[in-house]
Amino acid sequence: MSLWLDIAVQTPAHSQVGGLLTYRSPFVVQAGQLVRVPLGKREVLGVVWAISDQAPAEINADSLREVTGVLDGLNPLDGAWRQLVQFSAQYYQRSLGEVALSALPPQLRELSNEQLARRLKKQNTDRAVCTSPGPALSDEQNAVLTQMASGTGPFLLFGSTGSGKTEVYLQAVERMLATDPQAQALLMVPEINLTPQLEERVQARFGTDAVVSMHSGMTPAQRLKGWLAAHAGHARIVLGTRMAIFASMPHLKLIVVDEEHDPSYKQQEGARYSARDLAVYRGRLHNAKVLLASATPSLESWHLSRPADADGLNAGRYVRLHMPSRIGTGLLPKVRRVDMNKQPRRTVLSAPLVAALQERVERGEQCMLLLNRRGYAPVLHCADCGWKSACKHCSAFRVFHKIDRTLRCHHCGLTERVPRACPDCGNADIAPIGRGTEQLEEHLGELLAHVKRPDGSPIRIARIDADSTRLKGALESQLASVHSGEVDILVGTQMIAKGHDFRRITLVAAVNPDTALFSSDFRAPERLFALLMQAAGRAGRDATQSATSEMWVQTFHPTHALFEALKKHDYPAFAASELAERTAADLPPLSHQALLRADARTQEAAQGLLNAARETLEAQLSADPDTADLVLQVNVYPAVPMSMQRVADVERAQMLLESPHRMALQKMLWHLHGVLHQVRSLPEHKGVIRWLVDVDPQTI
Repeated sequence: MSLWLDIAVQTPAHSQVGGLLTYRSPFVVQAGQLVRVPLGKREVLGVVWAISDQAPAEINADSLREVTGVLDGLNPLDGAWRQLVQFSAQYYQRSLGEVALSALPPQLRELSNEQLARRLKKQNTDRAVCTSPGPALSDEQNAVLTQMASGTGPFLLFGSTGSGKTEVYLQAVERMLATDPQAQALLMVPEINLTPQLEERVQARFGTDAVVSMHSGMTPAQRLKGWLAAHAGHARIVLGTRMAIFASMPHLKLIVVDEEHDPSYKQQEGARYSARDLAVYRGRLHNAKVLLASATPSLESWHLSRPADADGLNAGRYVRLHMPSRIGTGLLPKVRRVDMNKQPRRTVLSAPLVAALQERVERGEQCMLLLNRRGYAPVLHCADCGWKSACKHCSAFRVFHKIDRTLRCHHCGLTERVPRACPDCGNADIAPIGRGTEQLEEHLGELLAHVKRPDGSPIRIARIDADSTRLKGALESQLASVHSGEVDILVGTQMIAKGHDFRRITLVAAVNPDTALFSSDFRAPERLFALLMQAAGRAGRDATQSATSEMWVQTFHPTHALFEALKKHDYPAFAASELAERTAADLPPLSHQALLRADARTQEAAQGLLNAARETLEAQLSADPDTADLVLQVNVYPAVPMSMQRVADVERAQMLLESPHRMALQKMLWHLHGVLHQVRSLPEHKGVIRWLVDVDPQTI
């Protein structure tokens, strides 16, 4: 007897084969089981979504192809996992098969039953949890854990840097594991470079057998091994980046999203999902507790955790937990603003800051300088004819890297040797404009060349950015040098500002943070405030040095409200100010947005597709009484070029959709999907390469 299976397989995003495909099966299978099926001339992996013993009425049953095999030995993917994938595909406007298959380890698609059986046989099924005692908890930590135990959440843990948030997670995991012998926990961090540090701490606490990691820096074999352990329930704790939100964990009881405000939780290619938002949804599916944590929560989470008003109404859906104090007697660093208007023109590091750096180094303390621009200089320039080091493939400048004398485009990767003279006029005097971390490192070395450490040895300066950590293991060894005290001054991009527990750093300085204050992106001030607060939190983490720790900010706008709030470490005041502006302008989190983007050979073709889709969509919806209201509920703005208009010879345009109602926006996107396929097939739009939808975009 044949069964009829609806199966999710990976198909191209815009092939219009985005739903489930129906196959005949001679095998007895369960929903959630992995099978091999023919697709075109290939054999691919699929996930069984639904099973019927009746042939589908609308299809000629004899024309359906047969399932060719079943992956034996693996438990089916459970209903909660399938529901998570289905919701993600619908909400983020991608095909179900694309989301389902990309959530599985790539190597799983290549294994035969025999190869899979060998890997399953090697698995360590005895993953005992060997809990080591943690430090004594503060009153604030105990209060937070008590609130978590008595409530259902989701919880937003708003804790100062150094307040012991990580210990709260570990205690919550420990108590959950002690209560339920099968329970699993998912700990998420925003970036790979934070994973080894936390991994070490979690393994030391719970034993190496109980913990697996999941992030894109792992080899395919490592990813498969970790996924199999989590799927079987042997791994009790999964530690990972945003991709880990789709890990199959049948006994999931706790999800922690560390640094929940971080933009890295939003995927920027393929299915553009937010792992933070999916964590909250997944917690509901599994009846698991969800803890979002940050010293600078996203305004979305802050708004969703708002307390009730005077009438006891309008409270947010999240429960806000607060830990304002640093562990021990530690104090937050004193914030000092340097008015760069009063410094000599073209000053890179002000005299007071240089003197403070010298004083700290001579005392044997460490300092950290933050400049969120890598390379030596953002652009090379000829003063005679005005030539600049523009990229011929992108609407961007190639960055000057002095170490290897190259000009590199950080968007398409084009790299060339620095010309000996101006390519346009032959002037030999071409000069860098602006500065990056390479130049700052060099400049510091010149300014502090005479400074000696307490033992009389010369000062040691290190740089950590995407260029200096390109080689495997480079980041770990550089961080180890900082932790061991071999580095006196650390220069770097935002990579060094997040999550690291540097015990010897007592001074942190932001060299040039002003550019984000007047950005066209309404989220730029929020990201800047979070970055500066995170950077400040690297100073004075050792309670014995916290009283003298400092955060310096060099700015041409010292009285700006953002810096006033930073000086007081007052995130609630900053959030209230930003939310007032967002409310007045009907911007998220008070409204909901989606971006439709088109890539084409010409800007006219890209904008043409978007505007044609807009006009067709509004005409179709207005003509139908059942959908005419959508046109009033959702604003669809005309297409415009993206801020980075051309990348790798591809022109890019975008169209913004905005609505105060999330459901109305989703309905509009559903209709738009069909319109795009219809419009894209017209001959006048043949120059379009691709289009994509970004729901809840983080940058506009």
